[in-house]
Amino acid sequence: MSAAAVPQPRAHQEPTASAARGRRRSLGVALLSGALGAALVLLATSRTWAKGTAAVAKGTLPQHANGDDITGLPGALAVVGLAALVAVFAVNRVGRWVVSGLLTLSGAGIVVSSALGASDKAALEEKASQATGLADSAIHDVAYTPWPWVAMGGGVLLLLAGVLALGYGRHWPAMSGRYERAGEGGKGGGRSRGAGRARRGGAAPDPERPEELWKALDRGEDPTEA
Repeated sequence: MSAAAVPQPRAHQEPTASAARGRRRSLGVALLSGALGAALVLLATSRTWAKGTAAVAKGTLPQHANGDDITGLPGALAVVGLAALVAVFAVNRVGRWVVSGLLTLSGAGIVVSSALGASDKAALEEKASQATGLADSAIHDVAYTPWPWVAMGGGVLLLLAGVLALGYGRHWPAMSGRYERAGEGGKGGGRSRGAGRARRGGAAPDPERPEELWKALDRGEDPTEA
């Protein structure tokens, strides 16, 4: 009977440790991909997406349009997605599902709008009309840059962060959890509150907490490493 009881704790401990590593990895990947994706989109939309020439009386006039000129949707959705990524750790239960869905939709919207804007020349034609003073001024020698595809890649990263949040977000800690535990520990009286403060002051920070992973990203570390 004693021999049969020995392996049971191991069988319960190994899946728990593996699950903890999986949750930490999914959290780190979501933070990294979400932050990087939003940064790529905001960078790409500020760069030239299309260029061409407009015919004028004495020759041609070069024209160019950046991502925000062609469509303001990817940049706006990148800001929304980044805000949703932070909000995932500030809410629980149903609220976390809602903001995770918003993060996923933001990434998908960036992918679609960037793909549509990759071959759009309406902004160039509008600039040509303003330059020539003609309502229907034609644009010639249109060329497109790779920046719309960079924005699309950023949208894919935000979409990945949203999918991870939907799949694993219920297991991620919330930023407010530490303070809630502190409040619960203070219900036992002044001495317990003082002891709780002393323990918190001397305890090492939990590397799995969202704020610690954000700090790791700021230091240039990879939070997905075990």
